[in-house]
Amino acid sequence: MNTHFEVHPLTPAVGAEITGLDLSQPIPPATLAALRKAWLERKVLFFRDQTLTPDQQLAFTRQFGEVEKYPFLPGIEGHPLIAPVLKLAHETVNFGGVWHSDTAYLETPAAGATLYALEIPPVGGDTIFVNMVLAYATLPDAIKAQIQGLRAVNSSAKADVTKTREDRLKDAGDSAPRQEFANLHPVVRTHPETGEKILYVNEGHTLCFEGWTEEASQPLLNLLYQHLRKPEYQCRFRWTAGALAMWDNRAAQHYPVNDYHGHRRLLHRISLKGDKPR
Repeated sequence: MNTHFEVHPLTPAVGAEITGLDLSQPIPPATLAALRKAWLERKVLFFRDQTLTPDQQLAFTRQFGEVEKYPFLPGIEGHPLIAPVLKLAHETVNFGGVWHSDTAYLETPAAGATLYALEIPPVGGDTIFVNMVLAYATLPDAIKAQIQGLRAVNSSAKADVTKTREDRLKDAGDSAPRQEFANLHPVVRTHPETGEKILYVNEGHTLCFEGWTEEASQPLLNLLYQHLRKPEYQCRFRWTAGALAMWDNRAAQHYPVNDYHGHRRLLHRISLKGDKPR
């Protein structure tokens, strides 16, 4: 069992659906190495029709590295490392509903994450992913020269992304952390496993370039954001109950589409611990 799988790319740029694996069971070392290779190449992998308990999702995720707690959400009951990504039917703001790279405001942002779908609206609620290696590679040489060596301030308190957490923090009551995080990271980082160059600024968390004001930084940041949004660098995943996504947070950004008002949506998220961007 779990010795063979097939890779079905979603787009030429990024993403692949994987068939042939039961994620509730351990994956043999040789197969796991091949799966990790596919993950690094495609940046995000999707597995449909899985039946996973919280313990099984944790066990699967741990095959790819150490897991860690997401800083702003209490975990589900009995599992502090599993964060519920929830939007209720009466709510109009979705959690994390901006283009972002997870936890870029930490000194060691997440290396990746798994997200497992439990309740999905009948239509809508897709997630879009973008290949940030490709986004960097296709920048004009003049822009590459301009951003080379720059560092950017990334903050957990940027207004748009803070708003997307309000409903879940309200649910958590007094136990919810209110700490703000901010860290400097290179605008062009190097992937620690592949050596690829990655454009590493994101609309959800990047405030400004080091030594620049927010106002002075915005035109260049907006140019970079507009560039990475090109459909040629993206894939769009339509969720179904029992689907699991696993993305390389170092090399991809994502955007959860908020087009399903009136419907409940629940997924379970587990973070993989990363290293300091260089």
